[in-house]
Amino acid sequence: MSDDDFFAPPAFNPEEGLERIRRSLRDLRGLTERGAARFDWKGMPVFEAAVDGKLVRVRIAKRPQRTPDWEVRSLADGADVRHFIDDFKRRFERWGEEQ
Repeated sequence: MSDDDFFAPPAFNPEEGLERIRRSLRDLRGLTERGAARFDWKGMPVFEAAVDGKLVRVRIAKRPQRTPDWEVRSLADGADVRHFIDDFKRRFERWGEEQ
């Protein structure tokens, strides 16, 4: 075992990453979970996700609408998941301010 292996982060598990996102979004008041990986806000879809191989593919509504314009992202590691959660929370706050 080399010294480099000791400091290497564990391999990314996309199922765990998706579950972490779901837990974080459940904590936001006003979001309603619909199914395994979809959240609505005021009856409008704002988030969808799925595991795709070694990635978590997420779709985020640019603005809450009945038929939203989606932004698609691929999350490949824990840092991507953390960044996505922070970005979604900022976006969610902005939607509340706009309404």
